[in-house]
Amino acid sequence: MRGNILEFILAAAAAFAISAAAGKFLIPLLRNLKAQQTEREEGPESHKAKTGTPNMGGLMFIFAFLVTGLLLAPRHGEVVPVMILTAGFGVVGFLDDYLKVTRHQSDGLSPAQKFALQVLFSILFVLYMRRVHAIPLSMKVPFLKGFFIDLGIMNVPAMIFVTVATVNGTNFTDGVDALATSVTIAAAAFFMAAALILHQTGVAIACAVMIGALLGFLIYNHHPAKVFMGDTGSLALGGFIAGTAYMLQMPLWIPVVGFIYMIEVISVILQVGYFKMTHGKRIFRMAPIHHHFELGGWSETKVVAVFTAVTAVLGLLMIPGVW
Repeated sequence: MRGNILEFILAAAAAFAISAAAGKFLIPLLRNLKAQQTEREEGPESHKAKTGTPNMGGLMFIFAFLVTGLLLAPRHGEVVPVMILTAGFGVVGFLDDYLKVTRHQSDGLSPAQKFALQVLFSILFVLYMRRVHAIPLSMKVPFLKGFFIDLGIMNVPAMIFVTVATVNGTNFTDGVDALATSVTIAAAAFFMAAALILHQTGVAIACAVMIGALLGFLIYNHHPAKVFMGDTGSLALGGFIAGTAYMLQMPLWIPVVGFIYMIEVISVILQVGYFKMTHGKRIFRMAPIHHHFELGGWSETKVVAVFTAVTAVLGLLMIPGVW
């Protein structure tokens, strides 16, 4: 056990060091390439000052996660499928960010293009997970030991739905300095604990690596952010959460542990739907919901602290349901 703890610490420390060091080189490069944030015109007024901040910073923690993961893969093969989904969705996000940068506007890939690529990488993940690691797509039910839900031929469509929904949740969460970063650190800590309980060391160490990589990124992403993760980072984080959950057969934990991701998406759906139904009325001051709190007087740091704390508490409450 002592050896495992040391390996976890070294893996997280290595990812932290790589991510932190990458920022020293990547941020100036992004500035030179004019890979900068373009804020939405309809966004909060306080966010207009963020225009020009380097974007695509998610490359820092993705690079750290992949390099460290590759070094660990010979001993812990379970990190590979998680890497596939994380990197795959990172590629989708990178393409989206690249188009935004080259077009100098807030729109990149079309929704259809994004969805098609997300489905592609989800299927690659499923094939690798099933054929190499023989992990079934049946889902554990929280707090019911030994009880699983198996949807049969609908398992793959359900996995794609869960993954795409999670990815969109992390994408919407990335709207305040360090919010997606901090919330995902808390979620990854839960899944690391769950993996250790289930004796899934490879998945647990993948979570430790991601936590280390995100902490390295947080050096530059805390308020006021010197760099944003962009869709490159936020989509990769969604892939990471979904991949980790499915490796543990725990996607049913995502709506609770990933409550912030879910409420961010729901707030947008409700806002848009209500706006159309009422011809201009709104439920929230602004969506996603973190903007609602900002316009209500919360600082960005308060939003991050509260949303991260909610994620951490929900994770603690769900730990007993793992056994």
